[in-house]
Amino acid sequence: SLRVNLDMGKAAYGWMIMKDDNIPGTVVRTSTIPEELGRLVYLLTDKTGTLTQNEMIFKRLHLGTVSYGTDTMDEIQSHIINSYSQVHSQNSGNSTSSTPSRKPQSSAPKVRKSVSSRIHEAVKAIALCHNVTPVYESRAGVSGETEYAEVDQDFSDENRTYQASSPDEVTLVQWTESVGLTLVNRDLTSMQLKTPGGHILTYYILQIFPFTSESKRMGIIVRDESSGEITFYMKGADVAMSTIVQYNDWLEEECGNMAREGLRTLVVAKKSLTEEQYQDFESRYNQAKLSIHDRNLKVAAVVESLEREMELLCLTGVEDQLQADVRPTLEMLRNAGIKIWMLTGDKLETATCIAKSSHLVSRTQDIHIFRPVTTRGEAHLELNAFRRKHDCALVISGDSLEVCLKYYEHEFVELACQCPAVVCCRCSPTQKAHIVKLLQHHTGKRTCAIGDGGNDVSMIQAADCGIGIEGKEGKQASLAADFSITQFKHIGRLLMVHGRNSYKRSAALGQFVMHRGLIISTMQAVFSSVFYFASVPLYQGFLMVGYATIYTMFPVFSLVLDQDVKPEMALLYPELYKDLTKGRSLSFKTFLIWVLISIYQGGILMYGALLLFESEFVHVVAISFTALILTELLMVALTIRTWHWLMVVAEFLSLGCYVASLAFLNEYFGIGRVSFGAFLDVAFITTVTFLWKVSAITVVSCLPLYILKYLKRKFSPPSYSKLTS
Repeated sequence: SLRVNLDMGKAAYGWMIMKDDNIPGTVVRTSTIPEELGRLVYLLTDKTGTLTQNEMIFKRLHLGTVSYGTDTMDEIQSHIINSYSQVHSQNSGNSTSSTPSRKPQSSAPKVRKSVSSRIHEAVKAIALCHNVTPVYESRAGVSGETEYAEVDQDFSDENRTYQASSPDEVTLVQWTESVGLTLVNRDLTSMQLKTPGGHILTYYILQIFPFTSESKRMGIIVRDESSGEITFYMKGADVAMSTIVQYNDWLEEECGNMAREGLRTLVVAKKSLTEEQYQDFESRYNQAKLSIHDRNLKVAAVVESLEREMELLCLTGVEDQLQADVRPTLEMLRNAGIKIWMLTGDKLETATCIAKSSHLVSRTQDIHIFRPVTTRGEAHLELNAFRRKHDCALVISGDSLEVCLKYYEHEFVELACQCPAVVCCRCSPTQKAHIVKLLQHHTGKRTCAIGDGGNDVSMIQAADCGIGIEGKEGKQASLAADFSITQFKHIGRLLMVHGRNSYKRSAALGQFVMHRGLIISTMQAVFSSVFYFASVPLYQGFLMVGYATIYTMFPVFSLVLDQDVKPEMALLYPELYKDLTKGRSLSFKTFLIWVLISIYQGGILMYGALLLFESEFVHVVAISFTALILTELLMVALTIRTWHWLMVVAEFLSLGCYVASLAFLNEYFGIGRVSFGAFLDVAFITTVTFLWKVSAITVVSCLPLYILKYLKRKFSPPSYSKLTS
């Protein structure tokens, strides 16, 4: 009965969550753990797409000596228009000359390029080095016309959309379009750009090296159709690119500056190749791709031979805006006693900046940035320095974390758990899952992981409760998770209202079902012991089955509709959630209290029936069973905190069912039909003595509990009752 009731209860909670209009689009994918939402202590969240919208806005282009922001993009546009108009006027005059912005091969002495030509190169690199495909929606929209669509498309701007695996790339290509250089077509072997003057430039794609989370960069080798020049473009994270580009004095500093503004940075570089250099590379590359052993290593080694002394073109910064209501939600979760850890693959500065702007770390709090450590000694020193600080947030990089966990796992986790907030940056997906398992192992507390991309799946599956957000990165996370939501702000209501209610209701329901089973067992034990331990069943057949089903099922199950405070209150006072993590709703103490109640009531009902009805002993079954049903219905009423109309219906329905069944189940209400030949005497039931005696037994079994409950609420009221009064 307990198993069945709880499973039905869980299904009901899931249905309520999915039907809640305040959190539309929420899907419950596991019907077994809605109560876990009610007692979380650690929330581990991803940054991009979870706390932020994953909608990028191009903010900054830095060329080393000059930096362009959103208000100076028109300058870039005018430079691009000028440089391309020069190119075309020269090309029409002398078809053999190449573009003026191209310098001769690197043998020539280095001349300081003009700003205009540097912008030209940078924008062209951004427009060519990517994995974006422009897609045209045909206006006709008829499937039959798709073959001709290519012909009439004329690459008009209105119906062009870009598709790529990462939103960063789309933003960069949209930006080059806004300054005049538009990507109009792309297939496997070539790309076409449209200049501000409307000319189409074609580039052949010779090789493409896709972005991986290990290399943190992508490269492409293209050949210009008009001049035949071969160029290797590359863009990637500053960590990966700083060793590849030629020596400069500004890249690291500017990356830091942009990261502190919360921008995501990409470094763009290029290298011109001669025909011989490219042919040599291609033969080595194809050779490496054919090798049977260590293919990936050999291929990577060949590509790395190109990645040397590249010319640094520019640094781009895009902004990822925070999702709606992230700040109040994080604030609410913090007040509810939930410790929030942000695990992200971003740079330390960007992660710190987002942690501050999202109020993950409150303005007044100190932040301890864990210095990069590589050896045991360094880790020891750094941990000691951190131990001396009180109540400060911790920011640590993935590599340092690895070192600390290797040598000082226990000490590190102990210190980190005392922090109000922890930010781990440059985390790999496996590291994220490892951190979740560490917290579970060391603290024994409930963890919840929330993310939106494929890289968060391992963390979501490792946590006690996984929540996925359907975002720009597809549905991998939301399909792997236990609960799927559409926005981060919905997590507040999911935990504070639904999680809290599910936990409190299940605790009440579970204990009540145990009480219902124990009380009838106590009565049977008392009955048998009175009759010299004879193995005579007190209730047989249908009464036994009906007791747990038709007579008491509805009122007991209606406890899943019970709530102690209104949802608005639960959201306004997240501190109520903190009480649940102590686990006081369902503990050995509460269980033993229910056991004592069951024994007390079972004993009273049986002894009362035997004492009061000594003369009509034949009717002991009818009497005790009637008192038992009434007691159960009253106990449900005692347990309920907020009445719902369905609860009242359930109480009266059960009572009605019982009274109706008295008429046609007469042969069950005797003891041992064979020995006594007793049957239910309708005349006896309707007498006043029967009614007052049953009422007396019921009152004795229930009244003391009502009085005790009243006194308890008077002298030590639970925290929620202070809000409801």
